[in-house]
Amino acid sequence: MNKNICVITGTRAEYGVLKPLLSEIGKNRNLNLQLVVMGMHLMREFGYSIDEIKKDGFKISAVVNNAYKEDSKSAMVVSLGKEMGALPSIFKKLNPEIVVTIGDRGEMLVAAMVAKVLGISVAHIHGGDVSGNVDDLFRHALTKISDFHFPATKKSKERILGFGEHPKYVWRVGALGLDSILKPGAFENKYGIDFSSRYILVVQHPVVSESGQAKQQAVQTLEAVKETGMKAIVVYPNADAGGRKIIEVIKEYEGVQGFKIFKNLPHDIFLFIMSNAAVMVGNSSSGIIEAASYKVPVVNIGSRQKGRERGSNVINVGHDKKAIKRAINRALFDKGFRKKLANVKNPYGDGRTARKIVKILQRVGKNELKIR
Repeated sequence: MNKNICVITGTRAEYGVLKPLLSEIGKNRNLNLQLVVMGMHLMREFGYSIDEIKKDGFKISAVVNNAYKEDSKSAMVVSLGKEMGALPSIFKKLNPEIVVTIGDRGEMLVAAMVAKVLGISVAHIHGGDVSGNVDDLFRHALTKISDFHFPATKKSKERILGFGEHPKYVWRVGALGLDSILKPGAFENKYGIDFSSRYILVVQHPVVSESGQAKQQAVQTLEAVKETGMKAIVVYPNADAGGRKIIEVIKEYEGVQGFKIFKNLPHDIFLFIMSNAAVMVGNSSSGIIEAASYKVPVVNIGSRQKGRERGSNVINVGHDKKAIKRAINRALFDKGFRKKLANVKNPYGDGRTARKIVKILQRVGKNELKIR
């Protein structure tokens, strides 16, 4: 009998990273892919990315309707509560042997908690990373709950081992988001983007602990980008507390000449747009993890990624218009920085992560449940 592998996804960005793994599991004769979709995927104002999952041909095994009703921390907690109430019956029906989680989001922590109470093994991708904000609490809690660990870097692996996890169940596999970079595919330009001229890619998410400042932070970023006079592609943020405040600001720039705004972009399209950007600006983990493989310079703003390992393509600044604009100019024109950029190495691996994870998932299971 095939081993049931249940993968959880709650956001468009995380789905894009997981997609190569979903494909590898789906085509493996010894594994049965189960996909549970929830959260931001079901929110039309953020692009309703469940449609993207269906279009990609993945069978959705279950849907948890826990979309946020408002832009607040309490709404996030209510959403997690709905998830916790829904998952026991879903897991009972699907009977997975392993539940696969990724990163540091609350949806993942709840899924892992429910799985462990029900005696189901948990695998965690991207454990051991440090972003330097409150999300680390969820990530490290996931590490302690999980049975099998797939960190991206040497430092992340060492951090997991430092938490007391058994070396036998910690595998450094690289960053899953890099798998798509090796297979970008043909790009059909149906998004009206002019690739013949340089543009700035902007992706800025809220930081939950700074949600009250999200609107002003977005203003500083977008004003700096506007003042460069360059074209810009702006992508909506995630749905965490403060996300709707950022969207309010983005909407004010819809009429700015040269600005193109997208609620959602398929991951492969997003990577293509990133690979051709003159510079990426904001606080997305894509700027930290994937951009180095394309040798794209990144202006990383604020605290959201402050603890992560990064390549020499990244310039760190605060939420200040003048500082952001200076950093953009440095990324584009500073000869010393451009020389470093040409030789940048990505610390997150070689882009063959999904295959490594699937090989391990085939050979581990319930008989290796962690006992505390």
